Amino acid sequence: MCPHCRAFITVKDKICPYCDTEVGPRAIDRRDPGAIFAGMIPSARFVTFTILTLNAGLFLITVLASMKAGNGGALMGLDITTLTKFGAARPDAVFLYDQWWRLITAGFLHGGLMHIAFNTWALMDVGAHAEEIYGQRRMVVIYILSTIGGFLASCVWTRSVSIGASAGLFGLIGAMIAFSVTHKGSMEAAMVRAFYVRWAIYGLLMGLLPFFRIDNAAHIGGLASGFVIAYITGTPRLIETWQEKLWQAAAALSLALAGFSFFKMITYMLSVSPPAG
Repeated sequence: MCPHCRAFITVKDKICPYCDTEVGPRAIDRRDPGAIFAGMIPSARFVTFTILTLNAGLFLITVLASMKAGNGGALMGLDITTLTKFGAARPDAVFLYDQWWRLITAGFLHGGLMHIAFNTWALMDVGAHAEEIYGQRRMVVIYILSTIGGFLASCVWTRSVSIGASAGLFGLIGAMIAFSVTHKGSMEAAMVRAFYVRWAIYGLLMGLLPFFRIDNAAHIGGLASGFVIAYITGTPRLIETWQEKLWQAAAALSLALAGFSFFKMITYMLSVSPPAG
C-alpha cells in the first residue's frame, strides 16, 4: 500500500500512480529480520512482542509474590496490596506522594489470568496492526503516552486503584482511528475506521457492566491520548527527514521515561519490603 494515500499498488511501483508519492519498503520491513537475536524475535512486531513479554514477566512475578504473601488464588485474582507494591496507579500515591511513575508501571500489571489473557489477545491484533502502520518509533511514543494519559484520567475521575494494558491498548485503537481520519480518501481507511470504532464502542460498553470491573476512565483517557498523538505524528516517511529523527528522539525519551519508572518501582518495593530474616 502507498504510505501516503494507502491505495493498493503493485510491489514493482516506485512512484504511487494515484498520488505520485515515492514508495518503497514499509517502515517495519526496513529492519533486518536477523538483527534481533538471530531472528528469534519477529522484527515486524518487535515493540508489540516486547510489551507482551514485559506484561507476562511482571504477571508471573506478581502472582508469585501474592502467593508468598498468603493469597493462594493469586493466579485468578491478585490482591490490591501486592499490585500497589508493584506500581498500580493509586490517586493518593500519585497526587499526594508524587509517585508519578505509577502512571506507567500500572500499564504493565494485571489482576488475574483472564485479565492478562484478554489484553494479550487484543494487543497481538491491535498492536501488530498499529506497528505496521506507524512504525516502531511512533508506536513506542503512542503506547507509553497513552498509558500515562489513561491512568491520569483514571486517577482524576475514578479515584480508585487501577492497572492493565488496556489504557495503552485503547491508545492504539485511538491511533488507528486517527489514521482513518487523516486518510479519508482510501478504501482501507474506511475499513479501518469501521473496525476500530467498533472495537472502541464494544470496549467502552463492556466497561458499563459492573461485574467486569473495567476502568472506563483509563480507556477513554488512553483512547483520546492515542488519537491526538497519532493525529500529530502521522505515518512514517520513507526518507529519513528531520521529522523522523525527531520521532526517533521522542521514542528514546519515552523508553528512558519508562525505564526510570520501573527503577522507581523497584526502589519503592525495596523501601516497603521487610528485611529478610
